[in-house]
Parts: sequence; structure tokens; C-alpha cells
Amino acid sequence: MKRVSFVMILCAVAVFSGETRTVEAVTCSPIELIPCLPAISTPPKPPSAACCRKVKEQLPCFCGYLKDPGAKPFIDNPNIPKVASSCGVAHAFPPKC
Repeated sequence: MKRVSFVMILCAVAVFSGETRTVEAVTCSPIELIPCLPAISTPPKPPSAACCRKVKEQLPCFCGYLKDPGAKPFIDNPNIPKVASSCGVAHAFPPKC
């Protein structure tokens, strides 16, 4: 149930933030990180290959997500650095904005 409500909230953030940006040919949208839900939920599961691909793809977007009040609570999740580390991009977290 927690996972379903998290997905709904993440979708609402993506829809209502009204801000989908493109950075370095990447479409910045928090909805792109849905494959990471199991890895950032409580209790977290190891990130999937799809999650790691999305984290790496979305790296240029994280500063924008942190500035977006709707997305920040999900991106500022304490499990995100763990996911980044597991995906081999620990150097990018926390992002230097």
C-alpha cells in the first residue's frame, strides 16, 4: 500500500509540477525514476539494472529536482545516496548545485 501511494504521489509531482526540462538531451522528469521505487522505499531493496540506468541518465537533473518543492522530498530521500553508491555514481551525491 505504501508503494502504491508513493507511485501516485510521484506521478502527481511529475504532472502538477508543470516542469519537464531537458538537460543535455535528457528529459528531466521525476517519473523517470519509478524503476527505483523498491530501492528507495522502506525497507529498501537493492536497485535494479533499470533503476541504475535511470539514476545515471537523470544525474544532470538532480539539482533541478532538489529545487522543486514537489520533487525534493522524494529526491532528498535518505536511500538515494545508497542507491547512487550501489549504481556506481556515489561521487554525484549529494549533487553540487
